[in-house]
Amino acid sequence: MEKRLLRLTFSFFILFSLFGQRFLYAQEISFLHSIKVHVWAELDAYPGLAEAQDTSSGQWDYPVNRIREVTPFLINGMVYGWNFSYTPYDKQRNVKEILEITPISELSAKDGKIVYEKPWIQDNKLHCWATFERSQELQWLFQKWTSINTEKIQGRGKGKISQGFDGITDAARNALKEAIRSHYRALEKNKPKEICGKVIIRREPRIGIAEGQYMVELDFFLETDRIIKYAIY
Repeated sequence: MEKRLLRLTFSFFILFSLFGQRFLYAQEISFLHSIKVHVWAELDAYPGLAEAQDTSSGQWDYPVNRIREVTPFLINGMVYGWNFSYTPYDKQRNVKEILEITPISELSAKDGKIVYEKPWIQDNKLHCWATFERSQELQWLFQKWTSINTEKIQGRGKGKISQGFDGITDAARNALKEAIRSHYRALEKNKPKEICGKVIIRREPRIGIAEGQYMVELDFFLETDRIIKYAIY
């Protein structure tokens, strides 16, 4: 019995280690009252970036600045969300796939501050916890998403490490694109001309590195505003 328990414990440790190397999961928390996200940045800039050539910066300037760029972008997606306009790829009409996103609203001083705490160094990265407390107004805003007739969608996207911060935003954009594409492909028999709507991130983002690229996995609430179809002659 003890040997079997030891084998199970060892197997669980190996499984956790393998998944931990691929994605960094944030702590399971309720998003209604507060947001707590595990964020990280590489200690050294990618050789092709301008930051890598800056010899005047301090030892921690690059990872701290990266964390302060990425975190507000992600938390804004969890607090207010994004408007989107999606044009599906259509080979017959020679139409390229296009996704345009804009913030529904931007975080401001009145919304509160993002607090960065408990930093540590691991695997040549600076890690920390980023927390944001929702005001009563923002809690009510998020509750609206959970109470109205919204869909739940999920997507995974990649972005180039060589692009720095833009690589993570590209990966997030591609995750949203995949989520939208998969959802409406199952609903619409014929490709529409354009789909417009809103999304908000409903769970902690998963950010990792796979195959030399950033990998971002996101879960959303989705609200469809309109679906524009091609005219039939």
